[in-house]
Parts: sequence; C-alpha cells; structure tokens
Amino acid sequence: MKYLKQRIFQILEKAEDGDRLSRIFDIFILILILMNVLAVILASFPDFSFNHSRLLDIFEIISVTIFTIEIVLRFYTSSLKYPEYSKAKAFFKYAFSVMALIDLFAILPFYLPLIIPIDLRFIRILRITRILRILKVNRYSSSLDLIGRVLNKKKYELFITLFITSLLLLLASSIMYYLENGAQPDSFPNIIASFWWAIATLTTVGYGDVYPVTVLGKIVSGIIALLGIGIVALPTGIISSGFMEILDEENEDKRSPDIKYCPHCGGFLKK
Repeated sequence: MKYLKQRIFQILEKAEDGDRLSRIFDIFILILILMNVLAVILASFPDFSFNHSRLLDIFEIISVTIFTIEIVLRFYTSSLKYPEYSKAKAFFKYAFSVMALIDLFAILPFYLPLIIPIDLRFIRILRITRILRILKVNRYSSSLDLIGRVLNKKKYELFITLFITSLLLLLASSIMYYLENGAQPDSFPNIIASFWWAIATLTTVGYGDVYPVTVLGKIVSGIIALLGIGIVALPTGIISSGFMEILDEENEDKRSPDIKYCPHCGGFLKK
C-alpha cells in the first residue's frame, strides 16, 4: 500500500527522466487542459453552443470527473509532498496552496449548483472560472514554472512597486477630482470615478474618453503621464533581474556536482 501511494505521487508530479507512465500522464492532462480551454472558447459562439450543447456537456462531465480524481489523489499523497509535516498538517498545507486552489476553482462551477440552489445568471458568470484550468499547465510546463519561481523570488519588490503605484493612483485621482469636478462634474463626479482617468494616464494608454480641460488639470495630467513611464517600467526591470538571477543559479547548479535541484519544491538539495 505504501509503494502504491508512492507510485501515485510520482505519477502525479512532473515526470522525471525515465518515468514513462508519469510522462504519459503529464501529456494526457496537458491535452485535456488545452481541450477544455478550446471548449470554453467554442461555447462562446452561440451557433456552436446551441448545435453541440450535448457534446459540450458530455465533455465537461468527463473532464470534471478526471480532474476530480486527480485532486482526490493529490490530497491523498499530500503527506509525501510535505514529508516534514504530519498527515493532517500536510493535508491542510496542500489544501491552501495556490495550485490546489486553482484545481478546486476550476471544477467549482460544475459541483456548486448540485450542492446549493443558485441563480442561473450567477451560474453563467461562475462558469468563466473554468478558464482557470489553463493555469494547471504550470505543473507541467518548465517555462511557466520558471515564471512562477521568478514572481515568488521577487514578490516583495513587486509588492512595494504595487503599493507605490496604488498610492500614486489615489493621489492623482484625488487631485484631479478637486481640479476638474467644477468644470466636468460628469467626467469627474467623485474620487473613485477619477481612478479610471488615473489608470489610463499612469499607464500612458490615454483612451481619451476622460481628460482634463482646466490648465492646472492639464499640468497635473502631464506630470502623472511622465511618472507613469517610470512606474510602469519598474516591474519589468524587477522581473528581468529575477530571471537573470534564477538562470545564473541554474547554470551554477549544473557546474557544481555537489548540488541537486529538487523537481518538486524548487529548492536546492545538497548531497
């Protein structure tokens, strides 16, 4: 029984070299995820959705069944994913992990109406969460895994950048409201509504649907646009440096025979 559990865990995790069954499982899940995304796209076409509604429903049932079995098995093997914790702690640690939440939200629209009665309009909106199944690719794609590691490594710097950007948006919206409200009460009725102008200006998109007409408003708008050039570039620089650092670490790991990269947790293991 212990060997079976270990084998299930190996198959569920990203395939290692030589593990053919695990590789087949990875490819199968990847194809199923991409087919689900394609099904969501095709369902947005009224004619196709009407003419092939039964086919789409059958495919959804099969997909949800497979994804549900996968989730159950991942919870079953959670103690092997986190061997340093007890079974109960490992179970809850996995339950609140990002990938587990993505898995759950991806199948939630199917089960929720069966459990509690919900307004049909809300169910239709909720079905958009099925597109989250594309995020499951992260388990099987080295490229997406690398992006995830970069974002995790630079999360504090990115959080600071987001915090500064939020403060600047709030400040710009507040100033523009007091400068433009008298001249354009419809375009700048309150500070919250002014956020749209601030976002469009700070990101230098400039849709042109809302713009200042007063002299002071135009001056402030120009300053915000110039600040936006630097603010928007900050995350790009942070992420780029994160890529370079991780790539350097991997290259150093390949040169060092005493360090091994863990395919499961993403850490470095010494022999």
